Amino acid sequence: MTADVSSGEALPGVRPGTRPKAPLGRRIYHSFVLRRLVRSAFVIWVVASGVFLMVRLLPGNPVDVYINQQIALYGKSYEQAAAEAQNYFRFDPATPIWRQYLDYLAGLLHGDMGTSIATPGVTVTGKIAQYLPWTLYSVGLALLISITIGLILGMIMAYRRGGIIDHVVSIVGSGFHAIPNYLLAILIVVVGAVQLGVIDYTRMRGNVSPGVTPELSLRFLSDIGYHATLPMITYILTTVGTWALIMKASTTQVLGEDYVTVAKARGLKESRIQTNYVGRNALLPLIAQIATQAGFIVGGAIFVEQTFSYRGIGLLLFESINTRDYPTIQGVLLVVTITVVLANLAADLVNAALDPRIRLGEGGAA
Repeated sequence: MTADVSSGEALPGVRPGTRPKAPLGRRIYHSFVLRRLVRSAFVIWVVASGVFLMVRLLPGNPVDVYINQQIALYGKSYEQAAAEAQNYFRFDPATPIWRQYLDYLAGLLHGDMGTSIATPGVTVTGKIAQYLPWTLYSVGLALLISITIGLILGMIMAYRRGGIIDHVVSIVGSGFHAIPNYLLAILIVVVGAVQLGVIDYTRMRGNVSPGVTPELSLRFLSDIGYHATLPMITYILTTVGTWALIMKASTTQVLGEDYVTVAKARGLKESRIQTNYVGRNALLPLIAQIATQAGFIVGGAIFVEQTFSYRGIGLLLFESINTRDYPTIQGVLLVVTITVVLANLAADLVNAALDPRIRLGEGGAA
């Protein structure tokens, strides 16, 4: 017999005039999400503070670097170069570091990463906005291709365990996964371009060929795809084996489930079993992995883009380090950090939503 709420009768265990508590599972999940958000914010603050201190440990400052360049390259006197630097830079090395730190945090709280020192008048946000889309394009397209190939190979390996494809993909995929992406990028240049000469590295450098106008046209799209080929090959080779092995393990586990056996006993078509029963359930563990891998690939792009002179945020970081452009260095590293942290946060939340044991394992009682 159920209580008639509309008649004013109170529910068992609920005080009159109060709303019933949310289900325990929902409260636990909300508590888990809150803890994860607080932890992510703390990580971002720690990294932002660490980056602020780290860049100021670099030898020299923007003013000193500029003065030394003017003396070495143009033969100017120290007094002349120093006078030019005073007019060129707004950065004052004499400002106390604690004051710089407070201004830095205040700017971040208002969404302001400051103004570039190397290019006065240009905001750090504006510079990052020019470079970041190229990184997201190459990383995003490579991740899509890598996941697609990896999932197909993984299912083939699971259905044909012990076969040639299983052994070859396992060995080759594990081998490429063990190689850091920046080292693989260097090997591609040294072996493919220098020793074998099969890669036209000179023409493939950069983002767009000279004379190609940025516009929504087949010529422009094919050209940027051509220039993004080497970074994308690097990302694909270092990740496709991971997807294949994860998909193989997940598919193998699903194949042993009772509902798959029942589906086969009912005489369902093998194609339907592979898609509706096996493939769909085997994909669940990969959802969180996709978010995590995307974050780390963006972080690894810093070194890959430098190798291929691909004008993404990685190349922007190296250029900023050379000119001691403190605000831009801090901005780029902060964007990379936020990307990785948010990717891991998304992975944690997806995992917790799919598997309640994760949030319960942290003692998330409400």
